[in-house]
Amino acid sequence: MFQKILIANRSEVAVRIARACAEMGIKSVAVYSDPDRHALHVKKADEAYHLGPDPVGGYLNVHRLVDLAVSAGCQALHPGYGFLSENPLLAEVCQRRGITFIGPDAESIRSMGNKIVARRTMQAAGIPVVPGADDPVPDADSAAATATRVGYPVMLKATAGGGGRGIRRCETEADLRGAWDRVVSEAGKAFGVADVYVEKCIDRPRHIEVQILADQEGNYVHLFERDCSIQRRHQKLVEIAPSPQLSEVQRTTVCELAIQAARAANYYNAGTVEFLLSQEGEFYFMEMNTRLQVEHTVTEQITGIDIVQEQIRVAAGEPLSFRQADVRRRGYAIQFRINAEDPANDFLPSHGRITRYYSAGGPGVRTDAAIYTGYEFPPYYDSLCAKLTVWALSWDQVLARGQRALNDFGVYGVRTTIPYYLQILQAPEFRNGRFDTGFVEDHPELTQYTLARSRVQLAAAVAAALAAYHRL
Repeated sequence: MFQKILIANRSEVAVRIARACAEMGIKSVAVYSDPDRHALHVKKADEAYHLGPDPVGGYLNVHRLVDLAVSAGCQALHPGYGFLSENPLLAEVCQRRGITFIGPDAESIRSMGNKIVARRTMQAAGIPVVPGADDPVPDADSAAATATRVGYPVMLKATAGGGGRGIRRCETEADLRGAWDRVVSEAGKAFGVADVYVEKCIDRPRHIEVQILADQEGNYVHLFERDCSIQRRHQKLVEIAPSPQLSEVQRTTVCELAIQAARAANYYNAGTVEFLLSQEGEFYFMEMNTRLQVEHTVTEQITGIDIVQEQIRVAAGEPLSFRQADVRRRGYAIQFRINAEDPANDFLPSHGRITRYYSAGGPGVRTDAAIYTGYEFPPYYDSLCAKLTVWALSWDQVLARGQRALNDFGVYGVRTTIPYYLQILQAPEFRNGRFDTGFVEDHPELTQYTLARSRVQLAAAVAAALAAYHRL
C-alpha cells in the first residue's frame, strides 16, 4: 500500500481524498495556488506545496504536479475531478516517472474521452447508442445532412466535450447552421480539439448513470444507479440514488449495460457510465466518465462503500474488497450542490468573504465542504462551495430530511442555491419522483422566492441599522 499520495486538485474533493487517506494511514500532500493559500484542503493535508501565483495554471501543469509528487516522496497521485482528472497525459507522465495514477490507464481515458471512439466501442459491444454521426462532421453542410437523416431536433456536440460545454440543441437546420461556428470555436478553446459530431436529441429524457468499480484482476461490480435529471444547462444540481423513477427491471437492465460497457472499454478503477432514458423507456449510452464523480456521495450513502478508498486499493494492485453479491442498497440519498450563485438573479456567481458558516448535521446528514467562517470564496474557480447529502430509508423520509438539513445549513456573506433547493423539494413532480432533464426550464417560478429571515438575522439587521444611525 502507498505511504504518501499527492492530491492534484483543490477544494472539497481534495479534502475528501485527504480524509480517505487519513483513515487508511496514508499521508496526503496538497497543492495550492496563491488564492488557495488559506484553503481548507491545505489545512487538512499532512503536507502542502505552493504551485505559484496563477490561480488556475498550476493545477493544469502536468509536469509540475508530477515533479512535486516525486520530490515529496509520493508513490501515487489522485487527480480528483475536474482539472486534469480526465487528461491521459497526466496518467502517462505519472507512469514514466514511477508514480501510480489513481484512476484508469491512459488509453481508457483517451478512448472514452473521445465521444466518437466511445460510441464505436459501445456499438461493437451491442450497447444502444443515440442515433447520429459515427464520425466527426467536417462542416455545417455535412452536419445538416446527418441531422436530416436522424431527424430534428439534434445536438451538436464536441467530440472531446464534457461538463455541459461544447454542446447545443438545434430545432431546425437554421439553428444548426447558426450554432455551428460557435460550437466549433468553443470545442477548440475548451478542449483543444475542434471536432464536432451530430446526435439525435432524445426529447425530455431522464439522465441515469451507473457507478462501476473494477480491479486490475478483471473483477467488475456496479454500485447501482444515480438519477441526475435535475440540471440546468447540462450542469447537474441535484443527484439521487437510487432513482425513484426506475422499475426493478429497468434498474437491472441499466446496471448490466454499465458492466458490459466497462468490460468493452477494458476499464479498471472507478468510473461512471451515463445513459439517457427516453420517454419510451429505452436506454441509450451517452458517455463514460473515467474519474470520481462529484455525486459519488449518494452512492456511498446507500451502499456503505467508500469509493475513494476502493480507488486507492485498486491503484495499489489490490483486488476489490467485495463482489457484486456483497453490494446491497438501502434507502434513498439526495445530494444538493450548494453553489455560490444567486438563483433569483439568473444564477449569477456570488463571491466574497464567508462571514458565518454553519454545517447541517443530525441523523442521515453528510456535508462535504471546503469553506469556513472567514474564508474568502475566490472568483477563479467553479461556484461549488459545499455538497449536502441526506439519507433516509424511504423517499418521503429523505425529502423531509432534505428540507430540514437545508434549513439547518447556513452560509452567510455570499448568495447560495439553498433557497432554490427548498423550492424544488416542494414541487409536486419532484415529490412524486416524476421529472426529467427539462424540470428546471419548466419551472422558472421556483427561482422567484422570498428569503425567510431568522430572528437572529433580523436582530443583526436592526443592530447594524442602529450602529449606522449613531455613526451618522
